[in-house]
Amino acid sequence: MLLLFVAAACGTPDTPPFDGAGLPGTALEYLQPHSISTYHLAPGITYRGVRSAHEPWSVHLLEVDPMRCELAFEVVRSNEEKGRESVTALARAAEPVVIAAVNGSFFTEENEPLGVEVSKGEIRGRTARPVFAWRPGEPPWVGPVRWEGDSLQVGEWSLQEGAPDGATEMLPGFPALLREGRWVGDLEQEARPAFATARDPRTAVGWDPVRETLWLVVVDGRREQVEGMTLPELAELLRSLGAREGVNFDGGGSSAMVVKGQLVSRPSDPWRERPVVNALVLSQDPDRCRDEAPAP
Repeated sequence: MLLLFVAAACGTPDTPPFDGAGLPGTALEYLQPHSISTYHLAPGITYRGVRSAHEPWSVHLLEVDPMRCELAFEVVRSNEEKGRESVTALARAAEPVVIAAVNGSFFTEENEPLGVEVSKGEIRGRTARPVFAWRPGEPPWVGPVRWEGDSLQVGEWSLQEGAPDGATEMLPGFPALLREGRWVGDLEQEARPAFATARDPRTAVGWDPVRETLWLVVVDGRREQVEGMTLPELAELLRSLGAREGVNFDGGGSSAMVVKGQLVSRPSDPWRERPVVNALVLSQDPDRCRDEAPAP
């Protein structure tokens, strides 16, 4: 059973009568919440829905300890025959116990991911776009990739094209938002002003290596009183949470967060969730800990 803590502002918006339900003080200062709803989903996983009192922001935050042995990330691809599926459908079809999911990468009209996607170790796509990458027992990677012939280099990891390792999962995004706690360039404001400076629904990932905490973020938008965020605002949100590395995923009508099979965000399309080609799924399975335990 989920534990729910709801804190709503009863006084003036400048002095909310709650302690932030565990959010960093810098995030509270940045978001200036009117209300925070907190669900402890499982050991190492907490969901928070935050509504700002001073900005047109409604934000969904998933705080994850990715070093827990029972937790795993998986990039789930849509069925080839269907082409695209909702995040809810992708999450419900995944195994074993799915705790949460968010939408994934940008994609082409032919339903190909824009960037390097790795699912069950199998590589699809070939570009240098930044990625979120995960494998069991190691800190995740949020940042650039590079190709050396048929070898894909991700931080200290190396994957060989055509020879899946069966463990690495990888989801591309664009643009990179934070590198070592600083903006990456101007966050596309000059090159793509309509994309970067408009307030839109957004999805992103941020990694805090100090606290070993991963943040998955979905920002609602394109609704009355809830506009979304610009890329600079999104980068500052990740930084306020303590993230030092961050990448933006697909946004707009694609942005969606699902928690325990239920949609918790409010997609901007009038028909609710927009079908997508992939999703980032977080699952829980205690058997993984036994698999990693050393032999007697």
